[in-house]
Amino acid sequence: MSGKCEQCLVRKFNSLKALTREELVRVSNCKTTKYVKKGEMLFDEGEHINGVYCIRSGVCKVSKMSDNGRDQIVNLVKHGDLIGERSLVNNEVSNLKAVAVNDMEVCFIPKEEVLRDLEKNPNFTMSVLQNMAISLKNADNVIVDMAQKTVKQRLAATLLFLEDQFAKNEEGEMMETNFSREDIANIIGTATESAIRLLSEFKKKKYIELKGKKINVLDRKSLKELSEGF
Repeated sequence: MSGKCEQCLVRKFNSLKALTREELVRVSNCKTTKYVKKGEMLFDEGEHINGVYCIRSGVCKVSKMSDNGRDQIVNLVKHGDLIGERSLVNNEVSNLKAVAVNDMEVCFIPKEEVLRDLEKNPNFTMSVLQNMAISLKNADNVIVDMAQKTVKQRLAATLLFLEDQFAKNEEGEMMETNFSREDIANIIGTATESAIRLLSEFKKKKYIELKGKKINVLDRKSLKELSEGF
């Protein structure tokens, strides 16, 4: 994959696609590329991000520590996504933590460089705002799901979401990453033991197939009906 922003295919999946070639060349000259190992932190709660990360490869989980000390995963960020846009419009520290689910390659673009483009390129500004609006919409949906759906419904919805979001091989297995049972539990907001028990129940009903850490969806229809309360 090219190290130059203007030649990088990843940018076509995020707001950077709205930048002109001249702007991309300037961004490319000031960005830094970083490799993050599985389990390493991209940034932590209480930290000033001071820029945005463009995910070139890999997946990271974005979480918030609850009052009872449990990590609640609020988003999964994969290749092609940007993360840290909120740092562009305020000077507050991050209220979220990002940890690599698998090995990642990310590019960091300093805040001052992105602000320059936000001021001069209205198409880029609109794209960033639209993506932030989508993030807020998704956060609203998570809040409603946590309040109104059962753990079993949330698990069914999460399994469908993961299958839709991540590429699969010929056997139908997710290629990009395998989420731990703890990760699954932290997405749906329950104890790891409860998540394991429910996954076993789904397996017995032949909704899913379990191969070690791998989870393959076998019956989308039943999971969708379950997630919607039918």
